[in-house]
Amino acid sequence: MVIDFHTHIFPDKIAPKAIPNLAKTSGQTPMYDGTRAGLLSSMERSGIDLSIILPVVTAPHQFDSIFRFAYSINEDYESGREKRLLSFAGIHPDAEDIDSQLKLIAHEGFRGIKIHPNYQGRLFTDIRYLRLIDKASELGLIIITHTGYDPYTPGEEYCTPDMILSVINELHPPKLVLAHFGSNQNYEESLEKLAGRDVWLDTAFSLATMPEETAVKLIKKHDANRVLYGSDGPWTNQKAGVDRLLSFPSLSPAEQEMILFKNAQALLSL
Repeated sequence: MVIDFHTHIFPDKIAPKAIPNLAKTSGQTPMYDGTRAGLLSSMERSGIDLSIILPVVTAPHQFDSIFRFAYSINEDYESGREKRLLSFAGIHPDAEDIDSQLKLIAHEGFRGIKIHPNYQGRLFTDIRYLRLIDKASELGLIIITHTGYDPYTPGEEYCTPDMILSVINELHPPKLVLAHFGSNQNYEESLEKLAGRDVWLDTAFSLATMPEETAVKLIKKHDANRVLYGSDGPWTNQKAGVDRLLSFPSLSPAEQEMILFKNAQALLSL
């Protein structure tokens, strides 16, 4: 079994514009077209059993439409119509009614929320994020954040290991997931400062490009039971990431199983 903890899709009307724009910004070639059908097709080719969808709210007014789209995906999951997709909610730190939005997210059964400091234009240590993370944690929600470099904001750091440490030490969020091994393209600092802390790391995008030695060091120091497989689809190939993880000879089959699905099952209470 494989659970991909980090994927992205858009409504069918939006994907044909959003994906080319993001491809131009990132310099990456998408592996599928950014639609629900495209992701499902990728999963079929890749042997992925469940994909977690992480919507990004880039402006507060987008909350309602993104919430409805995510809710429709989860309705299909809960009803049994489509058990291969499960969505988190998106939320923006500048929303005036953060508490109400988070309560709605929790009430409607979402497992977690996605935040993206680079796209939302706020440092991870901003008081708005601190309040959001504190309330989300109180409600039992998983919080997953982008970390490190992003081509949307080259040269600007919005979520560094030091910022993450500050938030961990102040709030102790029990279900914080750090995408991209804790610091995209700055893995040595993540290894030094974040590995072994009480957070989860996902492998999204990073696994496709980082040296095997660095990936294994991070996994071993952090402990494989706190690492989640993610592809960052459509920006990397879902199957290639799984195959690469399985090719690491220094990871035991038990460690590979934890990363590929067991940790996600436990965190998501599946």
